[in-house]
Amino acid sequence: MGMLKEFRNFAMRGNVVDLAVAVIIGAAFGTIVSSLVDDVITPLLLTPALKAANAQDLDKLAWGAVKYGKFLAAIIKFVIIAFILFLIVKGFKSMEKKKVPSATEPSATEKLLAEIRDLLKK
Repeated sequence: MGMLKEFRNFAMRGNVVDLAVAVIIGAAFGTIVSSLVDDVITPLLLTPALKAANAQDLDKLAWGAVKYGKFLAAIIKFVIIAFILFLIVKGFKSMEKKKVPSATEPSATEKLLAEIRDLLKK
């Protein structure tokens, strides 16, 4: 049971949570960039290389090859992932606030009472 508690304390540290969030957000953002390149930019660059009879056909070919739905889906997934991570981090923060603080510095009154107690013992 001690190892489980130790792992929980490690995982609840702010820097570990921040690192996990950064990795997940980075992967989700990488998906957006990949979709932008693969589904939007590349079709616009490669489609004009196809031979078209005239300029109107060329324009239709270029925009017809763009898969903007996949790109929008990647953006929507990113927003959902970011929102869920926000809720998870918010939950971690509220759990940290509920933790009982460790031994704190005694107040001035407590120090004075301790001195009085020590004098009375003498």
